[in-house]
Amino acid sequence: MNYPVSSFFPIAIGFLSLSINYFVQGGSVLFDGPRHVKDPRQNEKMLGLWGMLLGGFGQLLTGTYLMVGLSWFPVYRDAAPLYMAAVAFSVYGIHWIVLGLRRFLGLDAGSEAWMSIPLLGLSVLGAISFSMAGDQPAVILFVGLILIYISELIARFTQIQFWVKSLAFFQLITGVWLLYLTYGVTLNTANGLHFWV
Repeated sequence: MNYPVSSFFPIAIGFLSLSINYFVQGGSVLFDGPRHVKDPRQNEKMLGLWGMLLGGFGQLLTGTYLMVGLSWFPVYRDAAPLYMAAVAFSVYGIHWIVLGLRRFLGLDAGSEAWMSIPLLGLSVLGAISFSMAGDQPAVILFVGLILIYISELIARFTQIQFWVKSLAFFQLITGVWLLYLTYGVTLNTANGLHFWV
């Protein structure tokens, strides 16, 4: 059975959902607020929902969509780098569902120190894979993720406030880059523009 080739990759969904999540998570920590938060426990639960639904399900949906389009219904041809994207979106999505659920339930964050090690490895793998594919905007994204997981690794093991703030800073900066990628992919695909993506 032949499937039509599609150039409509769902990556903008994953980019935007992670961008929103990084703005919420990183901005809340970096700027200590919003200041009008009356109940820190309710705020923590809300951050958990953002993590699960935007960071988690938004990316998992994208990763699943890509993997199905590459394997079961091969509609993405000559798009081998999308395999790395499918793996990354899926794993980061599951990771954010766990992080968000942990925050929502108010559970201890100690095990996240160990989680950051393989996710740092995944980020390095993504940078290598997209570098070999010549996709520099994606390499920049994965460098941002590398900086996030280095900061997370040190922050979780040491509890030093500088590293907690650096984690939030790199989340926010990477969120800005993800927002740019969302604009680029969407406008290039839908409107024939030529953003560098």
